[in-house]
Amino acid sequence: MLKIVKTNSENPDFIALVKSLDSYLKITDGDEHEFYNQFNSITLLKHVVIAYHNNIAVGCGAFKPFNDSTVELKRMFTVLDYRGQGIAGEIIKTLELWAQEIGFTTSVLETGTKQTEAVSFYKKCEYRITPNYGQYKDMENSLCFKKILD
Repeated sequence: MLKIVKTNSENPDFIALVKSLDSYLKITDGDEHEFYNQFNSITLLKHVVIAYHNNIAVGCGAFKPFNDSTVELKRMFTVLDYRGQGIAGEIIKTLELWAQEIGFTTSVLETGTKQTEAVSFYKKCEYRITPNYGQYKDMENSLCFKKILD
């Protein structure tokens, strides 16, 4: 049974999942991992979602304000053994609804071109490729997405 919990970045299960995510990204990002990692601090994330399957933390995601109307999705991850079961879809839906409930109308995110599963997932969730923003502007291996929340 899947249970989705709203929390913040102080949650120990979130911290553990992010450690797993970072280990995974060290491999896929290679030499660029340190550059990307500097933008992924979790200390100030107030909007975190954790997915539990039979009381085991198996996935997470978060958002932070990007500007007055937009949130940036961060730290999306599903444990490898639980992928393909719709868990990430439930996480992203919960994050999008939460963002809307507190007044945001748009969501943006960045992922790496090497994270092909993530790229496919975001496209499936109706995110559209947008010009790279902010710190990702000149990064060839970054791919930025945007979605109007409705």
